[in-house]
Amino acid sequence: MANLYDMLGVSKNASDAEIKKAYRQKARTLHPDVNPDKKAQEKFKTLTGAYEILSDKSKRARYDAGEIDENGNPTPFGRGAYDGGSSGFGGGTYRRGNTTYTNINPEDLASMFGGGGFNFTDLFGMGGMNGARGRGYPQGQDVQYQLAIPFNLAITGGSTTVQLANGKEVKVKVPAGVVDDAVLRLKGMGQMGGDALIKIQVQKSEIFTRDGDNVNITLPLTLKEAVLGAKVLLPTPSGEISLKIPPYTSGGKVLRLKGKGVTGHGDLLVHISIVLPDKNAPALTEFVESWKDPTPNPRKF
Repeated sequence: MANLYDMLGVSKNASDAEIKKAYRQKARTLHPDVNPDKKAQEKFKTLTGAYEILSDKSKRARYDAGEIDENGNPTPFGRGAYDGGSSGFGGGTYRRGNTTYTNINPEDLASMFGGGGFNFTDLFGMGGMNGARGRGYPQGQDVQYQLAIPFNLAITGGSTTVQLANGKEVKVKVPAGVVDDAVLRLKGMGQMGGDALIKIQVQKSEIFTRDGDNVNITLPLTLKEAVLGAKVLLPTPSGEISLKIPPYTSGGKVLRLKGKGVTGHGDLLVHISIVLPDKNAPALTEFVESWKDPTPNPRKF
């Protein structure tokens, strides 16, 4: 007669946790979705039957007392057949002919393989990019996702959420300065104890560009603002600020705002662009024609 403890590779005094761990380790390699070999399938059935008995306190006690055999059938020392009732998985058992069948509760099995939030349908079907599912058995495998984040979040850092293949939403901490194709790893949130790998895609900004840790923005000024100076509202990745423009600020000049680029590392470079009226301004024309410009020739080529 086969010994159920030997089948699982545990001692007769093994705890419930040790029995569960032993079954989980062996089941991962023998499940039909992983190992199509017929011998492996038979071993999986036998293994599951052993666990079904040893994980149920009542059945385990009856087995240890010799009242039921390794198939759950009553022995000459037993008190009758055990049909129905709850198994170690929360399901029931029944017999057809000489074969004992186990009804496994998927939620209990999912709990055994990872706990809350685990989707049993993912147990033998891998979650793929953006939550897509593919065929295959995820033995502690990592699962990849893509996450598009706003440009500003990539510069300042912060947190956002991502939905995993099992539908669970988790918070993701985005470090300041993250770049395209960077991968954030969420430990233990993949399949069967693997990790979730979050591949970052940084969205383009309509007003900012990035150069390493520095951020660039073009600031248009009117001629009057450039000559007389002004205070203008300027957007930055971390929020709008009031910027003082010095008098006689030339087009093409770059104003450097310390610490307004990648948080903790970079600067914001403000590129000045002077915009003239788009229609004729007779007063301006008359003034310029009569003005004796003291500026030396700025063209040095």
